[in-house]
Amino acid sequence: QLQLVESGGGLVQPGGSLRLSCAPSGHSLDLYTYAIGWFRQAPGKEREGVSCISSTSIYSLDSVKGRFTISRDNAKNTFYLQMNSLTHEDTAVYYCAAGPPITTVQNMCDGGKSFYRYWGQGTQVTVSS
Repeated sequence: QLQLVESGGGLVQPGGSLRLSCAPSGHSLDLYTYAIGWFRQAPGKEREGVSCISSTSIYSLDSVKGRFTISRDNAKNTFYLQMNSLTHEDTAVYYCAAGPPITTVQNMCDGGKSFYRYWGQGTQVTVSS
C-alpha cells in the first residue's frame, strides 16, 4: 500500500530551523501530478493544514507566512517544508499528504483528510529551549 514517509523532524531551540522532507515509499507514485500539503497536530488540538501546494498555487496559514516555505522537487519526487524562526507554538506532529487536485489549494488545505488520499505517519517537531 502506498505510504508517504516524512523525515527531518526533531528538537530545535526557539528561533531555529528545520527542513521536513516527504517522499513515497513502497509504491511508484509520481507526486508531480498531485496536490501536496503539510499538516500538523499539537497535543489536544485538531489537525490543521500548515501549507499546501498545487501545480500553480500555494496556501499557508497566516501564522507561518514568512517563516515556512513549502516546495517540491519533481525530479526527486520529494517535497519539503522549510521551517525558520520556529516558536514553541510550532511544536506538533507534522504530516505530509498528497491527493488529486480536485479543488482550490486553500479548500484542500482546509479540508485535510476529505481531499488528501495519501498520508505519512508523522514526524515530531519539538521547539524547546
